[in-house]
Amino acid sequence: MNLEDYILSQDEEAHKQRLHNKLMDMLDLPMLQTVSSAQASEQIERLCLQLMQDSPTPLSLDSRQKIIRQILDEVLGHGPLEPLLADPTVADIMVNGCNNIYIERRGRIEKVPLTFRDDVHLMGTIERIVSSVGRRIDERSPMVDARLKDGSRVNAIIPPLALNGPTVSIRRFTVEKLAIDTLIDFGTITPAVAEVMEAVVKGKLNILISGGTGTGKTTFLNILSGFIPANQRIITIEDSAELQLQQPHVVQLESRPANIEGKGEVSQRDLVKNTLRMRPDRIVIGEVRGAEAFDMLTAMNTGHEGSLTTIHANTPRDALGRLENMVAMTGFDMPIKNIRAQVASALDLIIQLERQEDGRRRLVSMQEVHGMEGETITMSEIFTFERTGVDGEGNVLGRHRPTGVMPNFYDRLARRGMVLPRSLFGGDDVHRGIL
Repeated sequence: MNLEDYILSQDEEAHKQRLHNKLMDMLDLPMLQTVSSAQASEQIERLCLQLMQDSPTPLSLDSRQKIIRQILDEVLGHGPLEPLLADPTVADIMVNGCNNIYIERRGRIEKVPLTFRDDVHLMGTIERIVSSVGRRIDERSPMVDARLKDGSRVNAIIPPLALNGPTVSIRRFTVEKLAIDTLIDFGTITPAVAEVMEAVVKGKLNILISGGTGTGKTTFLNILSGFIPANQRIITIEDSAELQLQQPHVVQLESRPANIEGKGEVSQRDLVKNTLRMRPDRIVIGEVRGAEAFDMLTAMNTGHEGSLTTIHANTPRDALGRLENMVAMTGFDMPIKNIRAQVASALDLIIQLERQEDGRRRLVSMQEVHGMEGETITMSEIFTFERTGVDGEGNVLGRHRPTGVMPNFYDRLARRGMVLPRSLFGGDDVHRGIL
């Protein structure tokens, strides 16, 4: 939808507000909740047309349609956010107070010409969103993190914590099921990297996908999960269910926050522990971010091969450091060398993603974890993104290339019947090395 066709002029906005106030006096809101959305829309539209006919101010057909559309969005939807939620190209919606609404589209953030009337209007929309998922937000509980019915993730924080006014962030849930070919078309990876990715997933390597916010970690995890054979039992663990696995034998688990009384919380760590009793062939964790890291590493080290997860980190080395800190958070009195040995033994591969200035998400490094050398975890880089510059339109220039290092997992995959061409790793003169 073109936003220009949605925005009202000052006169239309004033007319809409007068119409809205009259409509609220006439509507039986509790009754509307008992009928279908189509019936409610029909009743509201009929009342709006009746009030418009009685109004002394003439309106064009186009103005009437826009005003009725906005009133329907106000009463039954999420106000000015409705056209954004209906736009499949919008990946994220960010509301910074009543007058500032930003979106992310194709990797770039832009401000949109939509506003709420005031903070009261915005708070009403926030309360409608959180109440629809059985939550509440007020001064006693000024933060909410929840999942909408369509799978989108919403986070809201209000004054006194949010100094700029009520703030909302919505991470859209995409129904489009991307494939590995899509990543190749987007320039995220190359066909050579894709071939290796398919082999390492089928070969049951433990893979950690690392990257910052908005780098496409969950999307990448979703696509890699598609390579898991259909005859394997897969259990997914997430804070907010986003994975869309197509295999027939999938069990999806989702953590639960504490209720208003502070009770009933079920953490990701609780779910990981329970998963080990459910006879999984594969464990897929949407994002590891706390004490569940210890149980995840334990599972990887005790026969649960082929596990996949993501982590927030800017480099593969940072990802290892974050895992160490998470294990330390569990409270176990374990020497750092032992923690690192557990990490090195559990992980086989780290994939680093990055969202660059041009908005494109790219795999910038693939590194194999070898083991310990002294007190340091050793790794070797298999593929890298070699950046060469930026063109006049702000597009990042560069290419993915193999480093010429033959990974240790090559022989492991070959023994499982997946013989990759040596040329994928840089030709016949590939060598072994560590970082």
